[in-house]
Amino acid sequence: MTQSAIQSAISQICQEKNISEESVLHTIELALAAAFRKDFGNKMQNIITEFDPKTGDVKVVDVKTVVEDLPEEELEKLESGELTEVIQDNKSFVSEDGDEEVRRFNPKTEIQLKDAHLIDPKYKINDEIVTVLEVPGEFGRMAAQTAKQVIIQKIREVERQNVFDEFKVLEHQVVNGNIQRREGKNVLVDLGTTTALMPSEEQVPSERYNVGNRMKFYIKSVDQTTRGPQIIVSRSSVEVVRKIFELEIPEITNGIIEIKSISREAGSRSKVAIISNDEGIDPIGSCVGQRGGRIQTIISELNGEKVDIILFDEDPIKFITNALSPAKVSSVELREKDDEKSALVTVKEDQLSLAIGRGGQNVRLASKLADWRIDIVSDGIKESDEETAETIEEIETTSEADNKSEESTEEKSETEVKSEELEVAVDTAVESE
Repeated sequence: MTQSAIQSAISQICQEKNISEESVLHTIELALAAAFRKDFGNKMQNIITEFDPKTGDVKVVDVKTVVEDLPEEELEKLESGELTEVIQDNKSFVSEDGDEEVRRFNPKTEIQLKDAHLIDPKYKINDEIVTVLEVPGEFGRMAAQTAKQVIIQKIREVERQNVFDEFKVLEHQVVNGNIQRREGKNVLVDLGTTTALMPSEEQVPSERYNVGNRMKFYIKSVDQTTRGPQIIVSRSSVEVVRKIFELEIPEITNGIIEIKSISREAGSRSKVAIISNDEGIDPIGSCVGQRGGRIQTIISELNGEKVDIILFDEDPIKFITNALSPAKVSSVELREKDDEKSALVTVKEDQLSLAIGRGGQNVRLASKLADWRIDIVSDGIKESDEETAETIEEIETTSEADNKSEESTEEKSETEVKSEELEVAVDTAVESE
């Protein structure tokens, strides 16, 4: 790389990458100083270089600060190699954190006053002595190569930092991306200026991530690593639902409507609890939109995932009742004991299956949404009937286990069979009374 090429390259990357020429030159000079010290200097020299990108010339100097003289015995140990630095007697200073620290003599960066006087008697404590060193001809050629390598490295560093800065401000937001490819269980997502990683636990089991598919992704984390920025994105997080609602419903963005809580089983169903801060605004109607336009857009972004919009209420009885929608609730009895919040919900027999949901999904989502444990019984079942209560517990426990193994929505699944068998068990218990 010629001298003019070096100057041109520096100017180009500074303009394209929006960095200062001073920072690039400083990096080049540090690299040149290390190279000179290694090949032409010695470990006791404090090498500083000045690089002229226009001419390619390099000026090399050894800079030392004048300090007080050392005791003779310490000096002998230093010259013999027994010591590399010496603690100066009765000399201390207070550091920035307030701790008192002793001063140390470093022959690489410092020179004793008596030695400085051999150079020039005018030198005094804390003066700097700059000694210009001879630059071998071969070092000039090395300087050009070093400058080239530094420029390439600087470009990489700046690009990595720019990517990190760009996406750090987007952390916990939703962005558009294209499926790039699979690597084992992970999916790589093209975000335009960089590639993000979507681990298996952040994927939706029912979604197919075909190369080129364009989707919205939630940026879960942005971290700087030795290999550059690492961006983790998600499709399964509840925040995906929250951010899409914020994007599609202006009333949420401007604070008129507020999302209070979200429960989600990614790919299948979500429940979103909302409230209006303006009595004149219908929160559910605003989220649904004219002819269902807004909610259909949200469902489409979630690849067909069903979304229940629930009206939030400060009264837990009303909120639990709303959360179990579309089932109709007859009554809710709250039971708070030892910081455990539980509710016994009674529904009509023809609403029991709907309240529980396929595989227990409806009651499970309602429980997460309201942050209450919910037990459901049909009216007519006595609370004290232990056998019946156990059957209800089985519905909840078995439904949770079966829901994880549900693989097909077209054919009747094992979960549905077990759920129906348990509902029959409940009906039998009711009739036996």
